[in-house]
Amino acid sequence: MARLATMSGQRRRRYAAAAPRTLSQPIQMHPTLVDIGLNLAHDSFDRDRSHVVESAVAAGVRHMVITGSTLESSRAAIGLARTDPHRYRATAGIHPHHAREFHAADVPALRALLLEPEVGAAGECGLDYFRDFSPHEDQERVFRQQLELAAELGMRVFLHQRDAHDAFMAILREYRPRLAGGVAHCFTGDERELRDYLELGLSIGITGWICDERRGHHLRELLHRIPPDRLMIETDAPYLLPRDLQPKPRSRRNEPKYLPHILQTVAECRGEAVETVAQATTHNALCFFGFEK
Repeated sequence: MARLATMSGQRRRRYAAAAPRTLSQPIQMHPTLVDIGLNLAHDSFDRDRSHVVESAVAAGVRHMVITGSTLESSRAAIGLARTDPHRYRATAGIHPHHAREFHAADVPALRALLLEPEVGAAGECGLDYFRDFSPHEDQERVFRQQLELAAELGMRVFLHQRDAHDAFMAILREYRPRLAGGVAHCFTGDERELRDYLELGLSIGITGWICDERRGHHLRELLHRIPPDRLMIETDAPYLLPRDLQPKPRSRRNEPKYLPHILQTVAECRGEAVETVAQATTHNALCFFGFEK
């Protein structure tokens, strides 16, 4: 703001138009954010992965959790995390879309990946009855197998659920007493789902879905119900590009550098200072995924 005050009116208007408030302000005020869900091993990042990371760091996103969704992508996530263990953690797991590809003979391989020091949580695991890329019985079987591994190894879980809340809760309630903790990744649900998750002691991950006026408006009314020690933020890049970014990016690919925009929206919806939400979400994520180690 001090810089703007020294400019002429014409220059000030040009500067404000070129630098969106939602991106520049959090970068200046908050040097450390954590993106708890980033598909950095996705092939859309193959050509410019280093630049994507550099841009994120410049935007204040100093730590990132790289999501694993198959054995192969989990290995890739761990490999990326090894390049900078201070900056990265990985998750290792089987997304419900890929449950039909995962068999009992694969369980030892997944256990070995979960034991790698770069892995901060088991998953992405859960149920997805919206796409139904895998039969429900396969999804439930693989979800149980992963919860069993997490309980055995004393690990937290990185959870996915879409259009399967009742079945998801029935399984999770069975295992929850043995689990170290969990986060409902990319929460897009309603008040009942949020209440159930909070009653189980889960943390809640909020993405750019909240920036979508078509589908995410209801989340704005729920954010104040999330205790500050249970709230985390994520991009789920390259998916879920916030729809209200200004100026609109040329590419539809989401990137971790847009996390401050999500932070700003979350803070506004909660009626809290950006600094307060940044500090809380960063602290929660660093502890949850083991960055402090």
